[in-house]
Amino acid sequence: MNIAIIGTGYVGLVTGTCFAEVGHSVICVDCDETKVKLLQGGGIPIFEPGLEDMVKKNVAEGRLNFTASTAEGVEKSDVIFIAVPTPPLDDGSVDLSFIERVARDIADAMTSYKVVVDKSTVPVKTGEKVVGTIKRYCKSDSDFDVVSNPEFLREGFAVEDLMNPDRIVVGTRSEKPVAAMREIYEPFNAPIIFTDINSAELIKHAANSFLAMKISYINAVAAICEATGANVEEVATGIGMDERIGRRFLNASLGFGGSCFPKDLSAFIRISDDLGYDFGLLKKVQEINAGQMDRFLKKITDTLWILKDKTIGVLGLAFKQNTDDVRMSPAIEVCQRLLKEGATLRVHDPKAMEKAKELLPAEGVTYVDDMDSVAEGCDALVVATEWPEFKELNLAKTRDAMTAPLLFDGRNLFDPAEMEQLGFTYKSIGR
Repeated sequence: MNIAIIGTGYVGLVTGTCFAEVGHSVICVDCDETKVKLLQGGGIPIFEPGLEDMVKKNVAEGRLNFTASTAEGVEKSDVIFIAVPTPPLDDGSVDLSFIERVARDIADAMTSYKVVVDKSTVPVKTGEKVVGTIKRYCKSDSDFDVVSNPEFLREGFAVEDLMNPDRIVVGTRSEKPVAAMREIYEPFNAPIIFTDINSAELIKHAANSFLAMKISYINAVAAICEATGANVEEVATGIGMDERIGRRFLNASLGFGGSCFPKDLSAFIRISDDLGYDFGLLKKVQEINAGQMDRFLKKITDTLWILKDKTIGVLGLAFKQNTDDVRMSPAIEVCQRLLKEGATLRVHDPKAMEKAKELLPAEGVTYVDDMDSVAEGCDALVVATEWPEFKELNLAKTRDAMTAPLLFDGRNLFDPAEMEQLGFTYKSIGR
């Protein structure tokens, strides 16, 4: 199948590369010519495990190509995937201007039947708008179909998720594009759910909001655990063994962040409000998530009292492990709030330090390449991202390098009994 992917962010680049990997001919389009040149050379602008090698392989074998021309992508493809950003707006809705612009560009270039697939996360009924836009601006009388095909990729595990999906959702208005979508996804050996476009669009927001709800739920339980001396990890294991609940997304922490959960949750709330339904449950999920950060920082201020002129080490800047993405990262928020209180920081992240420099001020932050050196001269150490490497931290060296062995674990990476035995004052979440 000849496929165009418009947009080479996390979703677009991973999707296009994996499609090429299973044998499809893929041309990826991006308006950033510098990025296109990088990709044509086999480089990638993001960190995602396994992706760079797969890009290089498929570029070399001729199945994966890149261009800055939407017209070229439309001309050389039968199916066109829209994978451009839908960033949040201040009122909780999402900016759909990139979607509209791409729909107009497709309409302008289309001279034969195309299947246009919306891969971006969009509010319900966006597909109807895309249909209307293409009809309005199409210069030819070419027929087309618009399909909704939401992604369910986890950053840090995106290649794995796309190559081995648990389900594929396809929303369509007619039977005509069904065969093409089946052909595209046949190599992935996953169940395909065919539904209407509105339902497909709603599935993505509903799914991410539910997962955000699970995280906020266990964080609320963590507060109860701290008040009673219970252990949230044991509670999570106990309830997670119920197959109706499951253990995933029941890890107490600083709260959820990143480019998906906060945006999609806000968007779903706004969609509900616009439709006349007050989704109070999801508003409470937001409130709990914000409060979780407040509770964690209160642990730090209650212990250190005054943060001004204190030096604090921070392990982790990405919003989660296995990515360099710092968008809406709880770790970045921790840093920003500590700096606001007058602390100076020594920070380390395996992949995200360069991108963090775009969000953190130059003054007051020292970037440390070696995680075992972060704690030197620090009054406290904060674990803000769940990188597995951090579990291998030289704890004895860390303890001896600090002015006082004080560790705040926002990801529950370490065992409280072991930390106490090593001489740390150790504070975690819900334990």
